[in-house]
Amino acid sequence: MPVRSGTLGTVGHMGNFSTTERDGHLFIVTINRPEVMNALHPPASAELSTVFDEFAADPDLWIAIVTGAGDRAFSAGNDLKYTAAGGDRGEYPSTGFGGITSRFDLNKPLIAAVNGVAMGGGFEIALACDIIVAAENARFALPEVRVGLAALGGGVHRLPRTIGPKRALGMILTGRHVPAQEGYELGFVNEVVPEGQAMAGARRWAEEILKVSPMSVRASKQAVYLGLEQGGVAGAESIKYSAVADMAASQDYIEGPRAFAEKRPPNWKGA
Repeated sequence: MPVRSGTLGTVGHMGNFSTTERDGHLFIVTINRPEVMNALHPPASAELSTVFDEFAADPDLWIAIVTGAGDRAFSAGNDLKYTAAGGDRGEYPSTGFGGITSRFDLNKPLIAAVNGVAMGGGFEIALACDIIVAAENARFALPEVRVGLAALGGGVHRLPRTIGPKRALGMILTGRHVPAQEGYELGFVNEVVPEGQAMAGARRWAEEILKVSPMSVRASKQAVYLGLEQGGVAGAESIKYSAVADMAASQDYIEGPRAFAEKRPPNWKGA
């Protein structure tokens, strides 16, 4: 059903395991299972996959913030108690845990507003985002090794590429918990904010990104991630990026230089 937040003009929907809000070009996704610290089971991941499908397909949505309901957790990861109790063991969606960890074709930016615990798959969801804003009480870990598992939702691959293999293995092989400030020092957290301010911090980042061309943002994001897969700068510069072609063919490609020449703010169309 439709819901309206305290922010004027923000409208969204409530699902069984998540809520969404629209605020202009901003889309806010909240994992809504606070009774289990926002841990996810296959039905919740399937619902979130549909939510991110909506975000990806809507030309009016340019950026998304992902967070968790309540003040205790962003997401505690896989709902092991649900699995142990014989719950639905259906496969996770092809888009990965939380509908996002294997969504490699999404060029729109994602910001994680981490308001508490981000463990296992929860940390992997945050790592799948482009920017992580963490409250001071946030804690991060890939604790899978402690229960005979491995962080195969992207954790063992994204974390080493973000902070380097030695520092990443120091977390992955021990499952140790890392506080927000250490996450910032290691390099996987972009900003640490006071407790209770993760969403406000994420909104500030979103506002800064919304000031620039969404076509340029998508081209830049795609070039960064696909370029990193090429093994070197020469290889990265040798391939063609579809989002760069879209940028060059867009109205924004003309509007940006025109606005600069006319000494006025640009009116981005996102097309």
